[in-house]
Amino acid sequence: MARCGAFLTAHVRKLTTYLSFVRFSHSVFALPFALTGALLAWRVAPFAWSQVLWIVVCMVSARSAAMGFNRLVDARIDALNPRTSMRELPRGAMSAREAALFVIVSSLVFVYGAARLSALCLWLSPVALVMVFWYSLAKRYTAYTQLFLGLAMAVAPVGGWIAAGGRGGPAPWLLGLAIGLWVGGFDVLYACQDVDFDRRHGLHSIPTRFGVARAILLSRLMHAIAVAAMAVLWRASSLPPLYLAGVVVVAVLLVYEQSLVSADDLSQVKKAFDLNGYVGIIYFLATAISLYVE
Repeated sequence: MARCGAFLTAHVRKLTTYLSFVRFSHSVFALPFALTGALLAWRVAPFAWSQVLWIVVCMVSARSAAMGFNRLVDARIDALNPRTSMRELPRGAMSAREAALFVIVSSLVFVYGAARLSALCLWLSPVALVMVFWYSLAKRYTAYTQLFLGLAMAVAPVGGWIAAGGRGGPAPWLLGLAIGLWVGGFDVLYACQDVDFDRRHGLHSIPTRFGVARAILLSRLMHAIAVAAMAVLWRASSLPPLYLAGVVVVAVLLVYEQSLVSADDLSQVKKAFDLNGYVGIIYFLATAISLYVE
């Protein structure tokens, strides 16, 4: 019994390490938007529960692969940064070999899931992986790193739309614009924490390029346009009025998030960041209820 208990404890600890390694809980950022894209496509395309399953598999595996790749290529940088030095690779909780294997397996799962959805999804899957991997390297070459993260996340609703059989129309592009600017906006705030470290080590970001004050203003503009894109989607897709109530709640959350951060006080950045976990969920639920309950 003692050996069995030790075996289970070791494996639970290892699983916890892997989940922490890719911040599994942060899957709530993009997954609801992928499902929202699918919801809009299902208004005219036939619905299947298998599509829901494989969309979830693709979203979780793609995000896990992207985050694992990010942690792997940034391991040396993370070790130097006091804020990130206790991540799994720098502190030795995982080896680089384990991380690389995790990225490969997650990528293969994503490609397999895409193949189960459609031939088009399969053909587009390598493009999606390149886009989500590039973000991890962008900080070495361009100040617009956060915009590339937004672009990578904008794939989610477009992918959900295609996976559910959607073809044509402005809906997926408006959703992609909304999530891209939303994610890019909060990543700008997050990057403000590391502006001094990034400048010392030759890393690029919007805050290092324009300064914290201007970066925060840009973040606020991005969030304003994101909400506007959600509102335009209401008109473009002839959605019920209840959908707009969800957009209003999202707007209130984003205003509150922005109010927590200023150029003179970055102490609440993490709290502001964590609020984003509610944005996608509320938006998805509001869209689903407006389409299928109202």
